[in-house]
Amino acid sequence: MGALEETITMSHGAGGKAMHKLIEEVILAAFSSENTRLASMEDQARMDLADFHHYGDRLAFTTDSYVVDPLFFPGGDIGKLAVTGTINDLAVGGATPLYMSCSFILEEGLPIETLKRVVQSMQQTAERADVQIVTGDTKVVPRGACDKLFITTTGIGVIRQDSNIQANRAELGDVVIVNGYLGDHGAAIADARGELALENTIETDCCALNELISSMLDVCPDIHCMRDVTRGGLITVLNEFAQASECGIVVEETSLPIRKQVRGMCEILGLDPLYLANEGKLVAIVPAANAQDVLNVMQENDAGKHAAIIGKVVASERRQVLLTTSFGTQRIADVLVGDQLPRIC
Repeated sequence: MGALEETITMSHGAGGKAMHKLIEEVILAAFSSENTRLASMEDQARMDLADFHHYGDRLAFTTDSYVVDPLFFPGGDIGKLAVTGTINDLAVGGATPLYMSCSFILEEGLPIETLKRVVQSMQQTAERADVQIVTGDTKVVPRGACDKLFITTTGIGVIRQDSNIQANRAELGDVVIVNGYLGDHGAAIADARGELALENTIETDCCALNELISSMLDVCPDIHCMRDVTRGGLITVLNEFAQASECGIVVEETSLPIRKQVRGMCEILGLDPLYLANEGKLVAIVPAANAQDVLNVMQENDAGKHAAIIGKVVASERRQVLLTTSFGTQRIADVLVGDQLPRIC
């Protein structure tokens, strides 16, 4: 065959020469420079169990799909989002992320240059996080059957032996910590869609958190609860903790790290930044005795330099989240029925 076509055609998903050329010249060219597991082109990735045992004796396994619109936005793209999202889902469970798979659904007519940009971003993000993309799949659907490009990623990691992070482990007196500014990703996506004619410089917070979380666990192996704050925002995650742990959580409004630009956009659009999506933020519930040590080590990391203590765990038969306002009053912060912004990840 000659030069690679400029756009995806149905032949790129048919299993023949066109598909193999696409995989070799676009996907393998990005992913397999020193990745022998992927370069072998088997139907499965093969890993030695000894590679896992080095890190611990429990596996963590996660999968997620990404359908963000637009594909590229300030500070990131769908490829970076897919890799960091899967890494973070493993890391907040106390796992060291090791290997990933990725599956592409490509719409007929997608510019191949767009796919190249996405896979190169994925590889760069994975390399920085010391994670390998070792297997995957590619499918092509007719024009209109999907919106340009969807990605599904699956990750495997090993949970540290001294870690037992679960949503039901919050205890009375525990402290709630976030690692930085809330709502940046949701605000960046809203602006990138170009429907609002707003002018700002908000970038997504999309980043891998495994290095940050590893340092947190080094100073406090007994972190009780931890989640990455994605769809539904901070309040949704805290309500999940309150329900699972049969407790209440009080959040101090004045302690919440939110950029002025994000607050301003939310005021204009009638949104609440506490429900906006994030892609590089976590919330952790830690014993009060360890809270300052955890906060200090977080602030030494680029992904946690704006970390803040925002609340505490209290007794509550209603298992609810309360927000203490700047006026000293309290209001219930419940889970929304729907999402403020669709297709943000």
